[in-house]
Amino acid sequence: MDDDMSTDSRNRKSITPGEDLSHLSLDDLAERRVILEEEIRRIDAITEKKRAGRDAADAVFKI
Repeated sequence: MDDDMSTDSRNRKSITPGEDLSHLSLDDLAERRVILEEEIRRIDAITEKKRAGRDAADAVFKI
């Protein structure tokens, strides 16, 4: 199980935006897409939390 986690961690770190993808297999491309979609969801979630916090602060100071 630890091997799976370290491999997953390496895969996530190896993604570089703009890199040549032509050497990747269809399976590798699909896996990469899943990883990137998960990251987008994570970014969206933290963005929403930060936006909610900012909106709450704005509401306090609008009085």
